[in-house]
Amino acid sequence: MALGMELALAFLIIGILLLLAEAASPGVFMIVPATVLIVLGGIGIVYPDWLLTWYAPVTAVIILVPMIIITIFMYQKLAPPAPPETTVATSLVGMTGVVEKEVVPHSMSGKVRIANDTWSALSEVPIPAGTHVVVKSSEGVHVVVEEIVASPKK
Repeated sequence: MALGMELALAFLIIGILLLLAEAASPGVFMIVPATVLIVLGGIGIVYPDWLLTWYAPVTAVIILVPMIIITIFMYQKLAPPAPPETTVATSLVGMTGVVEKEVVPHSMSGKVRIANDTWSALSEVPIPAGTHVVVKSSEGVHVVVEEIVASPKK
């Protein structure tokens, strides 16, 4: 068997193994070299001596660049960027919640439920449990809240 044919078979086998590895663990971009090796291996099977010329590395680069772009685009479509899954206190400003445990001035013993999470709360005035509040600011791991005053009915 000629060196070109052996090289073509090696490219095909390695390319297929990389493709299988990418399928087992998506997102590590093994699909890019896998595609390049499979294409080069396929051409090498048909024209074995071609792999030993300068055309082979040039062809590899010509295949590599669009494959990188296509792969990045494909993965962005499969897994679009998502907002952070953790909530930080600063992102709560302006949100409303309900007092679960009385909020006492200058004490972090008060608890407020905001968007399915319970936060330690501070307030300038006492706010009893069950009262609806709005977050005015955050300080570290607790929030500063004010009671929502209902507008008078006419």
